[in-house]
Amino acid sequence: MPRPLLSFALLSLTATACGGWSGGTSWVNEPLVAEEERASTASAYGGAPRAPASRTIGQAAAKEAFGGPVDRTGGGGRILGTFRNTYYDFPNESDHSGPAVPLMNGKCEAIAKVPRSFYDAVCVQGSGSLARGGTISFAKRDCACAEVCPRTHQRICFDELDKAAFPWGRGAAGTPITPLRSVAADTSVLPMGTVLYIPELDGATRGANDAASDGCFVVEDRGLKVQGEHVDIFTGHPARTAALNAEVPSNQGVTVVVDAPKCAHLARR
Repeated sequence: MPRPLLSFALLSLTATACGGWSGGTSWVNEPLVAEEERASTASAYGGAPRAPASRTIGQAAAKEAFGGPVDRTGGGGRILGTFRNTYYDFPNESDHSGPAVPLMNGKCEAIAKVPRSFYDAVCVQGSGSLARGGTISFAKRDCACAEVCPRTHQRICFDELDKAAFPWGRGAAGTPITPLRSVAADTSVLPMGTVLYIPELDGATRGANDAASDGCFVVEDRGLKVQGEHVDIFTGHPARTAALNAEVPSNQGVTVVVDAPKCAHLARR
C-alpha cells in the first residue's frame, strides 16, 4: 500500500469544514485532475479554526506516522488518529421536480434539461442519476455556458457516463465509486488507494433496512476543501446519509486505522 508523503498530525482534526446535510459535505467531486471547492463552515469542534498540519516532512517521519498505536477495536492495524467525518451521496433526477435548466457538458453542449433543484444538488455532490437512466459526473468548473451552482458559486459542466460502468458516479482517479466503500480524502495525507478501517462505522446502518458497513473503506476520491485529517464517506443514498448521521454524526470525529487485517481484501481494489 502506498505510504503518505506528508504528516498526519496524529490525534488532531482539520478545522476546514464542509457544509451539507446535517453538517456533511458541500462539494463537487473531481474526476482525474480537476478539483472542485467545497463550501467552508465553522469548525464543529468550537473555537477558532486551526490551520492544517505542516506537510513538509520526509519519508522517515511519514513512516513513523504510519507506525501508530495498534488498533484494539478488532480491526488490527495501526491507528493514525481521529479524523473529521462527513458524508456525501448521489442525487437522482427522478426525486426532483420544478422548472428546468440545461445540464451542460465540457463542450457546452446540452446533456439534458433537468429540474433546477436536481442541478443544485448534483453541482454540489458531483455525480447523479438522470431520469432517463444515465449517470452524470463532474467534468470541469468555470464553464461559461453552465448555470451557477448556488452553494459553490461555480459554473459546473458534466460528463454523461455509462450507467452500467458507473452506477454511482466517478471518483478522482477516474474509476467508479461505491457506497459505504469509497471515501474522499486529502491525498497528501491518505494517498489514493489507501485502505482504511473506521471502527465507529463497523456495523453502521444495520438497523436501517440496509446492508451494514463492515468499516472498511478505500480512498477513491478527493475534494479541494477535504484537507488534513478528514474523511468524506460516500453513502450513495440520501436516506443512508440520514441513517449514518443518526448513528455516527458528521463532524464528531472517527478513528482512522491503516494496515488492518480485517480490510486486507480491499488492498487490490
